[in-house]
Formats: sequence, C-alpha cells, structure tokens
Amino acid sequence: MDQLPRLIATDLDGTLVRQDRTVSARTADALARCTAVGAQVVLVTGRPIRWLQRVYEQLHGTVPAICANGAVVYDPVDDVVLRADPLAPELLAEVARRLRAEVPGVRLAVEITDGRQMRHEADWPLRWEAGDPDVRGIESPEELFSLPAVKLLARAGTQDPDVFVQVVAGAVAGLAEATHSSSSGLAEISAAGVTKAAGLAWFCARYGLRADQVVAFGDMPNDLPMLAWAGRAVAVANAHPAVLEVADAVTLSNEQDGVAAYLEELYGAAESAA
Repeated sequence: MDQLPRLIATDLDGTLVRQDRTVSARTADALARCTAVGAQVVLVTGRPIRWLQRVYEQLHGTVPAICANGAVVYDPVDDVVLRADPLAPELLAEVARRLRAEVPGVRLAVEITDGRQMRHEADWPLRWEAGDPDVRGIESPEELFSLPAVKLLARAGTQDPDVFVQVVAGAVAGLAEATHSSSSGLAEISAAGVTKAAGLAWFCARYGLRADQVVAFGDMPNDLPMLAWAGRAVAVANAHPAVLEVADAVTLSNEQDGVAAYLEELYGAAESAA
C-alpha cells in the first residue's frame, strides 16, 4: 500500500472500544480527522445492530457498519439494512441438530430481524442484556428456527474458546461458518461464506474501492478474514496470537487508543496539508 488508505475498517470490542465499553475522545477525534481528509470509516463488528447506538453516541457522527461478522451491512443515517445474508430456517434447524448431537450441553440463541432482536433457549446465560425487551427466551424449540437468523450463537458452559470453536466448526462443516471473539467459549455461527471479509468486500465493491485501498484493525479470530483481505492489516497489542501473527503492523492496545495512535501517524501529514 503506497498511498493513504481510502477506507478505514475497524473492529469494535477489544480494538476500538475499551474494556469499560467506551470509545475515547482521542479515538473519536482521530476518526473524524481521517474523515475530514477524505477517508471512509466503516465499523466491522460481530455486534448486532442493536448494540451500535452507544458507540455512535461517542463518535462525531454516524458511519456505516458491517455487523454480525459480515452478515449485515447497515446504513445508520437512514436506519436501513443495505444487505443481509442470514441462515435460512431449515438450515438453522439442521445446524442445531448437528450441534446438539455432537456438542454435549450446547445451548443456542439466534440474532433475528437483521440483528435487532435476539431469541434464546431458556437456560441461555444472559448478562448485560437481561431485561432488554428485544431479547427474550423462546416458548418452544421450533420458535428458535422460525425466522432467518443473521447469527446463531452456541455455548456449552465456560470453555477454552479456541478449542470450543474448533469443535463447533467440525460439527457444522459444509453448512456454516464458525468463529469466535470470546474469552469464555461463545461460538458465533454464520451462513456459509459469510465473514467480515465478505461483508467488507461487498461494501467496497458498492463504492468502487479495492482491497489495496483499505486498512483494517482487529484483535480476535473473527477478524482474521478481514485482515487477510485488506491491503494493510493492523493488530492492537492486546490481540489474539493468531491475529498478531498475520498482521502487517501492531499498534498500541485498545486501552491505549491504539487505533487512534496509528491513524494519527498515518494521516497526520495529509491532515496538515488539507
């Protein structure tokens, strides 16, 4: 990549967002300055749409988002989904059948209505979403697969996340993609071919941008396809070992505003000339 990137693609949790779920003022300022000199910023996240508002409140304006690990491309200005690539109900049912047969104690949840709602089995462990009206338990097993889902989530107690996702990936091989961004054993399952890279590639094609015009930031295994696709791959210092191994560069941790630090150096000269 000989020229400044025209598009900045960044993961959220563990990359742009700090442990306390905030985006620093320095990071928000850095993204705004990059936008001012002509770069497009895109959030590329495993999060569903309903988790984006708090991030937007901390940025200087809204930017497009690729959610659910590439399954949803979202325009927050008009609050519309530009593209969705969900698991069909019949496919969900077959994936669930395989998981229940091959993964002892597995518990399932689905992100539906493009990630605006979640449905989960009765013993699914809720954390910060307890009490959210868009998140509720199912009344029958069939309800879990009554609608297309942009993501199927699987847990089986606290597990080594790398080991658990390998087990899940083996169970759904040939039907779906499995990845993780968890430290406690949460597998994230998408339709076959759906990754952050696929969602970002679709977005870039829509606006006439090439992979070699993109710089991407990430920290976890679900970021690996995006980092491999982008012209420049940057890991934060706190990243998973697999991410650190493939990155073209390593910046400071998310707690130290690593994305901002990298962008300040990369775009500083362009900002001065603008």
